[in-house]
Amino acid sequence: MSIVLDGVSVVVAAPTASDGRSVKAILSEVSATLDERRVAVIGANGSGKSTLLRLLNGLAAATSGRVEVDGIDVGKDPRAARTKVGFVFTDPLSQLVMPTPAEDLELSLRRRIRDRGERRARALELLAEREIAHVADSSVYDISGGERQLVALASVLAVEPAILVLDEPTTLLDLRHRERLRQVLAGLQQQVLLATHDLDLALDADRVLVIDEGRIAFDGQPAAAVAFYRGLMGA
Repeated sequence: MSIVLDGVSVVVAAPTASDGRSVKAILSEVSATLDERRVAVIGANGSGKSTLLRLLNGLAAATSGRVEVDGIDVGKDPRAARTKVGFVFTDPLSQLVMPTPAEDLELSLRRRIRDRGERRARALELLAEREIAHVADSSVYDISGGERQLVALASVLAVEPAILVLDEPTTLLDLRHRERLRQVLAGLQQQVLLATHDLDLALDADRVLVIDEGRIAFDGQPAAAVAFYRGLMGA
């Protein structure tokens, strides 16, 4: 899989009391070709890293430049891009729409598996693969944050995307579930891109981008990128 960002800028309206036509650049002239199996994006809050990830399946639109995923121009055909790219949000409750984990996976599987019994069985299999079969029929509000994140991940993976994008996936997790998620991500066949403040998780990647004020400030090996970022933040 290849992801191409070619001169991508994202500019949004930023009205002020004095000028209702003011704009703010979220990303400015970002270019990169991402072929690696694991890519992490790090940067301060508001740097633009989440917007960069949202470009990949049309959750955000480029104001200028081109975003391409496996040969698909995302700006021209975001629906086709979404068949390739699965997106996991920071807070799993923002994407778990059914009352229980099993029902949420069944919803994801509905187009692939028409028979209700087969769909239920496959949903339980997918939960078991993530070692969370015991929460299948629990309310999504009664399970832990880590379990919710694994359910959200399982629901996205159920449609077999080629690329998995995660926006700060460990933010709400305790240490045990954080380490569990790291193990899961390491074992996936999909190309994985993630934005994170978790520098240990970033070090697991093959390549790390450091985003600062809407631009790529560093692009390279994980250890060097993390060291650069620490220096940038004065840490």
